[in-house]
Amino acid sequence: MRRMIWTISDLHLSTAQPKPMDIFGSHWKNHPERIATAWRARVRDDDWVLVAGDISWAMRLNDALLDLQWIDALPGRKVLIRGNHDYWCPRRVNGLRKFLPPGMQLIGGDAIDIGEAVVCGTRGWVTPDTTGYQQSKDEAIYLREIGLLERALAHAQQLAAGLKPIICLVHYPPFVNGQPSVFAERIAAAGVAACLYGHLHRHQDWATATQGLVAGVYYQLTACDYLGFGPVAVRGLVP
Repeated sequence: MRRMIWTISDLHLSTAQPKPMDIFGSHWKNHPERIATAWRARVRDDDWVLVAGDISWAMRLNDALLDLQWIDALPGRKVLIRGNHDYWCPRRVNGLRKFLPPGMQLIGGDAIDIGEAVVCGTRGWVTPDTTGYQQSKDEAIYLREIGLLERALAHAQQLAAGLKPIICLVHYPPFVNGQPSVFAERIAAAGVAACLYGHLHRHQDWATATQGLVAGVYYQLTACDYLGFGPVAVRGLVP
């Protein structure tokens, strides 16, 4: 049986110092248990699950490890990127990898071959076209994330060698007001098959989020509350 590739993001776990997420709405009540139930019902041990950021509320790695171990205990092998709330995760992820549970990969500005596809990614950021963008605060991070994306895409192209589809994980949506940002432009230019992103939690944002095929790339919003608190299959890959 062919291995499946699943996706979800914005788990917002908080094992070490519990933070009830239902302060953001009753639909978040007991969300870890709901995620785990759906995950176990869908995902097999040899499947892959791609997590597009905002994994843990923890501020320190030791606390975040409790959440990573919780994820590790669920079926499947996991690939993760950091989100804007993953304060426990430094920008340079290489030194962190040795602390991860088995069966879990953390990428940031690079790529990994998972067999059926090559997965690359970085967090992303708000762009100059985004409402609220402040040059003094955001420009350096924005430019750094563009550089990390370019490195990730180049690495993915090298690993894929034109023979495997590329999946790109970004936490921030790569569109602004329905228009491709520079992140989406770079992703399309690299020949990516599917792009997974999270970060959006408001119903009005879900209604306007760009999804489906755009410039050859299949986009999916993967925020767990949008998905009903369960992983879904990655779409847009070549059969």
